[in-house]
Amino acid sequence: MSHRTLHVATFNIHKGFTHFNVRFALQQQRDLLRKLHADIIFLQEVQELHFKSDQHIAISAKSGQLEYLTDQLWPDYAYGKNAVYPAGHHGNALLSKFPISKSINQNISAHRLEQRGMLHCEINIANWNVPLHAICVHFGLLAHWRRQQMQWVVDYVNRHVPINAPMIIAGDFNDWRLRASHEFAKQLHVSEVFEHHTGKHARSFPAWLPVLKMDRIYVRGFDIQHTEVHAGPQFMKVSDHAMLSAKLVRRS
Repeated sequence: MSHRTLHVATFNIHKGFTHFNVRFALQQQRDLLRKLHADIIFLQEVQELHFKSDQHIAISAKSGQLEYLTDQLWPDYAYGKNAVYPAGHHGNALLSKFPISKSINQNISAHRLEQRGMLHCEINIANWNVPLHAICVHFGLLAHWRRQQMQWVVDYVNRHVPINAPMIIAGDFNDWRLRASHEFAKQLHVSEVFEHHTGKHARSFPAWLPVLKMDRIYVRGFDIQHTEVHAGPQFMKVSDHAMLSAKLVRRS
């Protein structure tokens, strides 16, 4: 693979469980990620500490789900704690085959009842003259919360990411009615990979028969070579969200 080409994916793992917490599926999720073998993976709802979940697989509270998922395929990773509760915490995470030189976790909770975050990583890729800016997000369930969170991300990017730097923003946007997506893309000069490549946003929820357009991958400074929705009946045993992936080529 050319050093200008990136294979990326985004996946809400629902704290390692299937829909309605019916079944613990972290091992199946790890197998899916391994088969995809993407260079950079944006994850939401990673439960980095939860005593009850830790009993299901041979991981300790110290290592958590993130280290289990990396499985030695992604030598660098970052975690941003969002929701904290007596039994543990969960948040966004990023897995990378390239060195992460810097990571910043921003609290973008619009209400005390729903804890949300934005994880910003700078990634050093060989022969690139500038780092890649990778931002993993998980937005709220209510439309006015999402609008506020999107604007916070816009303001943050405009302050902290150079306009000429390659950038990927991916995650669970919960914006199934597409009310804020075009304004968000316009303000940041980004393209949503599925909309640009296929003419429409990807359906990603529920994963076994996707109807709602919840998850997104936005890019700046890339051409889009391929997009794919990883979904179907087999996801009844994996997660409630489909996984989205894209192959990108950095522009000269």
